[in-house]
Amino acid sequence: MAIERVKTYFRQYGMEEKIREFDVSSATVELAAQALSCEPARIAKTLSFMAEGHAILIVAAGDVKIDNHKYKEQFHTKAKMLSPEEAETLVGHAIGGVCPFAVNEGVTVYLDESLKRFETVFPACGSSNSAIELTIPELEKYSQCAGWVDVGKGC
Repeated sequence: MAIERVKTYFRQYGMEEKIREFDVSSATVELAAQALSCEPARIAKTLSFMAEGHAILIVAAGDVKIDNHKYKEQFHTKAKMLSPEEAETLVGHAIGGVCPFAVNEGVTVYLDESLKRFETVFPACGSSNSAIELTIPELEKYSQCAGWVDVGKGC
């Protein structure tokens, strides 16, 4: 189960206890915001795409959509989200629990600029009923991101 991989990943940093599991679903931005009693924008949603010949993840604020023009300028290809089957196979997490932690080898993680307006955000932790609260520097560190991108619109 992917959440166990994420717990193991965070254990090496002494952060496993910060993972929160809910009795309700947190599979969408709206459900996660309800479970956490926070504004939807603070949910750090992880979107999976095929680019550069492999799976990439973009972590963005919950109120942001991908701007196709900006995405194409950044990655030199059309934004094509992975299917649920592709996400689970290529990334290692099922839709609803996709997160930038404990991903399969070869998956590149990017953080969208839309996250920088918050002190802390809540990404999922590999299941459809989990999250962890991280500062932006912690998210950078634990996601092992390749860098920041500006591919969002709507914030």
